[in-house]
Amino acid sequence: MRIPPRWLRRIVFGPVVVVFTFLFVTTLPIWLLAAAAASPLVPGYLRPLRVLWMLTFYLVWDAAALIALFVLWLASGFGWKKRSPAFQRAHYVLTGWFLTVLFWQAKWTLRLRIDVVGTDPDTALPGRPEIVVCRHAGPGDSFILIHALVNWYSREPRIVLKDTLQWDPAIDVMLNRLPNRFVAPGHQPGETIEEQIAHLATGLDDNDAFVIFPEGGNFTPRRRLRAIARLRALGLERMAKRAEGMRNVLAPKPGGLIAALDAAPDAGVIFVAHTGLDRMLTVADVWRELPMDKQIIMRFWSVPPEEVPTGEAERVEWLYDWWKRIDEWIDEHRPEPGGA
Repeated sequence: MRIPPRWLRRIVFGPVVVVFTFLFVTTLPIWLLAAAAASPLVPGYLRPLRVLWMLTFYLVWDAAALIALFVLWLASGFGWKKRSPAFQRAHYVLTGWFLTVLFWQAKWTLRLRIDVVGTDPDTALPGRPEIVVCRHAGPGDSFILIHALVNWYSREPRIVLKDTLQWDPAIDVMLNRLPNRFVAPGHQPGETIEEQIAHLATGLDDNDAFVIFPEGGNFTPRRRLRAIARLRALGLERMAKRAEGMRNVLAPKPGGLIAALDAAPDAGVIFVAHTGLDRMLTVADVWRELPMDKQIIMRFWSVPPEEVPTGEAERVEWLYDWWKRIDEWIDEHRPEPGGA
């Protein structure tokens, strides 16, 4: 479904979320009684109450973010200075605060734990921009990565995202005020996606992190097969065979990463792998796993600029080599079924 124009989203979506949240919270006792009555009838420990609490928290979180963003808009002179360095920094700080609250709640409600293993010592090397290349799998992995970059490594991310994320009003407003790019494959007027990525990656400074997901979407077995078939349809038989050897990741699309590397030749590259939510591919999977009681394991590998290949063919091979390494790491670190 195509995203409505920005003016409509600003006039309608944001106010509707704030008003709906107010009405929902003021009638919360009714919803609590209904969820409590349903809990004995539903398998799982207080599952309806947990879902109600998560829904309530997210609505309040989203509405609070919209109100805070509106205050920043007023303070910037009704948006006049919202692109100035001071207000850009204020938006990154606000993003960090709200992500901290979100993951504090996830740890408490869902018993979700995030552990980083084997991190290279120069992953967040000061004074050097970084291009962060991450696999895409499981609910919320984008949130986890941005939380790590902003709150653990004091980076200011520039992110390439799917345009459908703009259906969430707070994400829509926040990320459109910062140097990010929403892309919709097949629906891009004018510039190609690679050209947009190159523009976004131009001018990275010493604390920026350009974030890209080369797979283009969350991993599912069906998408994995489609990605392999697409390579064969393009006559890339060797790449298709390499993709068939990777069971936990999608075949990466190198065009966006190559465009970013060309636009930011002085940047290092950080590859990110994670596992722990891989089997939760649908809403039914998430419902079944509540409460999650999951351990998310993350691994960062840092590649300095001088070790990044310069030729296009070499970069494609290099990306596939790293994706194979990530695939093998997932096999070694995926939690066993039944709990962390």
